[in-house]
Amino acid sequence: MSLTVVVVSLLLPSPAAAAAAPTATVRSGGTGLNLRAGPSTADAQVGRLAEGSRLAVVCQVYGELVSGTQRRTPGWNRLSNGRYVSDAYVRWSPTRPWVHWCGPKGASRPTVRTGTGPVNVRNGPSTKSGRVATLGEGNVLRVECQVWGELVSGKMRRSAAWNRIPGNRYIADANVDWRGNSPTLPWCGQQAPTVPPANASQFIARTVGPAQAGYRQYKVPASVTIAQAILESGWGRSWLTRRDHSYFGIKCFGDPGGIAVGCRSYATSECEGNKCYRTTATFRAYRNATGSFADHGRFLTVNPRYKKAFAYSRDPNRFAIEIHKAGYATSPTYAQNLIDLMKKYNLYKYDK
Repeated sequence: MSLTVVVVSLLLPSPAAAAAAPTATVRSGGTGLNLRAGPSTADAQVGRLAEGSRLAVVCQVYGELVSGTQRRTPGWNRLSNGRYVSDAYVRWSPTRPWVHWCGPKGASRPTVRTGTGPVNVRNGPSTKSGRVATLGEGNVLRVECQVWGELVSGKMRRSAAWNRIPGNRYIADANVDWRGNSPTLPWCGQQAPTVPPANASQFIARTVGPAQAGYRQYKVPASVTIAQAILESGWGRSWLTRRDHSYFGIKCFGDPGGIAVGCRSYATSECEGNKCYRTTATFRAYRNATGSFADHGRFLTVNPRYKKAFAYSRDPNRFAIEIHKAGYATSPTYAQNLIDLMKKYNLYKYDK
């Protein structure tokens, strides 16, 4: 297979530079490399490549952290056939180039688009941060990740997301054109997406520690916290949990709060009475699972409508009923679902 890699600097590359693009080959230590349907070992194996196979890399995604023969990385390469391989087992010659993030239609090429002239490059995610450079209309950017910063109304959108480019510099995403091919970028400093636990016992073991810490700090019963995490994360299988480390589906309402690192839109279900429907909402994204559990306890504590529930910190069933009555979830069976989970898996033992 021939290589298909887009290599860019802050400016568009010349045709000669593109023609000299590095090659990528499988280096697995002689065992070969699995092709996956998605960017993790939890995704289906859909083929296998022999040692030394040349790869047609189109773009990269942020996926499961893998330690391989070449590097330890959360980067996964999407190939021209739509399959994925971990970059941990890919040798780039002579060096690894910049590979654009994958959008729904292939490689995303973020382009400066202001409509009024150059865009300011700053040393922080705010118009009050120091200006360190300017980039003209049409420049293609090497976007490393995003941070949540000052809300900016720009040519392309109104957004509080800022794109970090090499040199720890920032450009407001409001003035970046993704050409209808926006990728799902990692938040800067965010841990790599997780793989769902193999069974219920593994999931519960993963959540006991932070749930008990939540009780010590906020007095939310650990059994309720674990049951909520099971129900709202789908046992750790939802993309909100895997990619953005959110176990409780706390919505943003325009602001990630003091613990989350950003906001991201996901498909979800809402209910009005006994009628439920599919919709889209914006949820808080976290650096890691610890942040999600801490924000859960804080969220229940700082919202006055849940105050009555804390009279029942030693009565998990009643606590679940009270937060449901206060409007925590729109599902009419939410409290009963929590109680059923607590009973089935004897989560009460973690309240000691």
